[in-house]
Amino acid sequence: MATQKLYAGAKLREMRQRLELTQKDFAAKLGVSLPYLNQMENNNRPVSTTVVLALAQEFGMDVTELSAGDSERLVSDMREAMADPVFADDAPPLADLRLTASNAPALARAFLSLHRAYRQTHERLASLDEALGREDARIQASPWEEVRDFFHYCDNYIDAVDHAAEHFAATSDIRAAAVAELERGGVTVRQSEMEGLRSFDAETGVLYLSNRSAPQTQLFQMLLQVALLRQNALLEATLDFAKFQSEEARAIAKIGLANYFAGAALMPYGRFLEAAQACRHDLELLAIRFGASIEQISHRLSTLQRPGAKGVPFFFVRVDQAGTITKRHSATRLQFARFGGACPLWNVHRAFETPGRFLRQLAETPDGVRYISLARDVSKPGGSFGSPVRRYAIALGCEVRHADALVYADGMDVSQDSAYEPIGISCRICERKDCHQRSVPPLERRLTINTDQRGVLPYEVS
Repeated sequence: MATQKLYAGAKLREMRQRLELTQKDFAAKLGVSLPYLNQMENNNRPVSTTVVLALAQEFGMDVTELSAGDSERLVSDMREAMADPVFADDAPPLADLRLTASNAPALARAFLSLHRAYRQTHERLASLDEALGREDARIQASPWEEVRDFFHYCDNYIDAVDHAAEHFAATSDIRAAAVAELERGGVTVRQSEMEGLRSFDAETGVLYLSNRSAPQTQLFQMLLQVALLRQNALLEATLDFAKFQSEEARAIAKIGLANYFAGAALMPYGRFLEAAQACRHDLELLAIRFGASIEQISHRLSTLQRPGAKGVPFFFVRVDQAGTITKRHSATRLQFARFGGACPLWNVHRAFETPGRFLRQLAETPDGVRYISLARDVSKPGGSFGSPVRRYAIALGCEVRHADALVYADGMDVSQDSAYEPIGISCRICERKDCHQRSVPPLERRLTINTDQRGVLPYEVS
């Protein structure tokens, strides 16, 4: 099979600008001519093997960063946006979207922001009774979506926060370290009969933790408080870099970064990566070793994207019982729909039917990429009789070429074509013509309606 050429002009240009080098100086360090570098940065030439080696040797760059990553995410997000009926007659071909994502990623993000503003305006007009009379009505992205996109395009890996958490977790007793760090900040930890998980009284310096919570949940909340109080300068510097549009988004992101610190301290990068590889990513063994929940372990596995020490690229998603995605991240080529739910053929939806069990699935997306997916239900008890139980399902998976690294792939015939179930991203952008679970027609295809015949669907996709 022919080797795929690597076009990474935007990445090369971004790296050169970050190093504050001119094209002439950068070309000299890479051992190529100035015109050749210019052609690579504009994607008129592929990145040569010589340049890849020079990037690794001269600058210590993890060359895997040159492939996929942001470009694939942008293409997926633009395809979904272009499936909007407003583009029905003018949707550009996939090749044009890929060129835009590779050559002009800033333009692609600006387009997505514009479409998001349009969509929100459209939804606001559709529910005019809610919008009328509100002084705080606005068109900009919701704070939640803005923060979601920040982590999405950071590959869900925040290097400075991750390293700080790993340094903090150098001690063998992380719980004792968390208590000691809080005490150094004048904070006392107490158990409390409370319905929430955590409550900090800044005036008295008392951190209350619910005695209804599991020990690992209490530890996680302590580490989160350590981040907010003792790592505040680091969190604020990271937020300054993100340049959020609103104070609400900044506040939500700060909680997200504190959660990230807590997870990274509970599961320090180096030790966690080594343990995951040693047990072939057995979630239950990792949960016992690191005192974390299955969901926390799965989420952490999806963040192991440190340059020079990357783990298996996983996708991770959490859905509620209505199929709405409440958490999502993908370090793989599989990208989730930004709006709406996940494909109904995906095994994550069946996890609610088999509580306490792992479900395995071999799946293939319309682009021909094959995955192994692991799904399980997750229940979050209310802590007392009569309190509501929150039920979710999580899915963790990777491309099938990494199957040997997963204990869950044992006994599955990954070489058998018939073993793979067809799944998609969203019905609106899925190109499959014969899906029996399709909810809406694909907006990029014309339909044929025959009043004299009826198949599984009331139309045929041209």
